[in-house]
Amino acid sequence: MKSRETLIRLKKFQVDEKRRKVAQIEAMMAEFDRIAAELEREIKVEQDRAGIHDPGHFAYPTYAKAAMTRRENLKRSADELRGQLDDAKAALGEAFEELKKVEMLDERDKERDRAEQNIREQQELDRIASMRFTAGGAHA
Repeated sequence: MKSRETLIRLKKFQVDEKRRKVAQIEAMMAEFDRIAAELEREIKVEQDRAGIHDPGHFAYPTYAKAAMTRRENLKRSADELRGQLDDAKAALGEAFEELKKVEMLDERDKERDRAEQNIREQQELDRIASMRFTAGGAHA
């Protein structure tokens, strides 16, 4: 039983680790999206300030070009994280299923042990009753 409890603790730890990884990836994606939106606003402000909205124009603001590059890199990184998130969620699902299987086996074993204990207790009560009946019948 001790090894089963250890296995359950290990599986719970693995599930918690997978949850943390999913949460970490989601937080990174949210941060990347937030920064990309902020860069988008800065690009718009810079374009409006310069009066030039065509990145191909020779006088297009350098800061706006740099911000566009950074924004695109963040978007690419967020897209890569989406794939990692899908993998992390799948791993979390698998870890959760493994935990449930081990917990179900443990519960089944505990139920079997309780049933065996009940049988032993009933047999002992039957033995005591039989002894009393036999002893009582001898006196009658």
